Amino acid sequence: MRFSRKGVLVTGGGSGIGLAAALAFLREGARVAIADVSAARGREAQAAARAEGQEVLFVRGDVSREADAKRMVDRSVRAFGRLDVVFNNAGILIEAPVHEMSAEDWDRILGVNLKGVFLVSKHAVRYMMHHGGGAIVNTGSVNSLVGDADAAAYCASKGGVALLTKSMALAYAKHGIRVNAVAPGWVETRMFAQEAKTRGVSVATYRKHAGAQHPIGRVGRPEEIANLVLFLASEDAAYITGDLVVADGGYTAR
Repeated sequence: MRFSRKGVLVTGGGSGIGLAAALAFLREGARVAIADVSAARGREAQAAARAEGQEVLFVRGDVSREADAKRMVDRSVRAFGRLDVVFNNAGILIEAPVHEMSAEDWDRILGVNLKGVFLVSKHAVRYMMHHGGGAIVNTGSVNSLVGDADAAAYCASKGGVALLTKSMALAYAKHGIRVNAVAPGWVETRMFAQEAKTRGVSVATYRKHAGAQHPIGRVGRPEEIANLVLFLASEDAAYITGDLVVADGGYTAR
């Protein structure tokens, strides 16, 4: 098993890509903490793990608040005695072009999607630097690379994640800490369902529309992104750091 007895923290781990990654880490022998702002999603994630004969530690918190971010890291270290991997996955989407975006929504999106990566990483690397290194994987997006007229703040946040990833990779390589990011295309998650609702269409209709935007002809599955996350966090990717790895069914190839 690639992660036998290793300690892993997954933010936004209550659903979607985060939950898929948490379960995949468990199957590979890791001890996993999930952090989520929703207690209900945390309980659902714990139930999903138990259904597979596994247990996860749930830490409720908001990654945009430093006290919460520090507590996520501290609780993981206390529970496992180590922290080897952090998957910074927590993220939100509020769609609006710049002239329609409220300052409050802008701050909230940047707070969760970008500041949250900074805050959790800040406290994780302080531990990893003195305990043999580790691996950090951040969730970017195709919007780390291409724009979307109706998602100004989201694009800004995910573009920031891409370069924050590179900066951290350079800063901490000498400490044995690798930092990479994944850039998913559209993936069928809770956020995907919320987008469909915002547009007033069914998930099935939105799935068909979104799938047509990808040369491969469909949207992604959370498990497909989770597989990439585990690869980047594993020793199989020991020579990879500072990279943004795209998994988008060809969306950005055009």
